[in-house]
Parts: sequence; structure tokens; C-alpha cells
Amino acid sequence: QVQLVESGGGLVQAGGSLRLSCAASGTIFSTDAMGWYRQAPGKQRELVARITSGGSTNYADSLKGRFTISRDNAKNTVYLQMNSLKPEDTAVYYCKVVQGFKAYWGQGTQVTVSS
Repeated sequence: QVQLVESGGGLVQAGGSLRLSCAASGTIFSTDAMGWYRQAPGKQRELVARITSGGSTNYADSLKGRFTISRDNAKNTVYLQMNSLKPEDTAVYYCKVVQGFKAYWGQGTQVTVSS
């Protein structure tokens, strides 16, 4: 089992920055893929970014250049640096870890960007 706890969300003005963290505990392997997703009110959950154990990353096209995902395998933690935030980035952000055919989700952290 894997437990994920996100932190770092909050209220920020447009143009500001936030750094989200997701700490994983339980049976974690450095080979697990990790990622961030988000869900805005009335919309489907969507990929923000993901990172492999080797550090390869991919991002939602609309977020490239503003968001950066990284991971610290020694701490079993994945980060999401969000810059130049826009009101449309407002959503609940979820961390996800994939182990083989299993996926684990955190409880989410709210990010609200005011105009």
C-alpha cells in the first residue's frame, strides 16, 4: 500500500507562484512513476505533469514552460513548481503514483488563483 499526502496549495494572485509537494509513504519503489493531475469544478481530471524514475518528464501542452515537475527519490517526494499562475489554473491538484498496474492517489490540495 502507498499513502500520498499533498501540501503547498493555497490562494495566490495571478502571476504568482506555488510549489506543491507530495510525500509518499508505504511500499515505495524508486522505479514508480509519479505525477500531478488537477480537477477544476465541473471538469474532468486532467494530467498536469508526470515523471519517471529516470527523470523523464512530460507535461500538458498548455502548461509547458510554466510548470516544472521534479522528484527526490531519497525522500519519496514529488514536487510541482508552478509559476506565472493564471485564474484558469484554479483546481484541486492530485498526486498519483503508479506501481505496475496499480495507481494510488492523494487526497488533493486546493490551488486558487485570483485575478
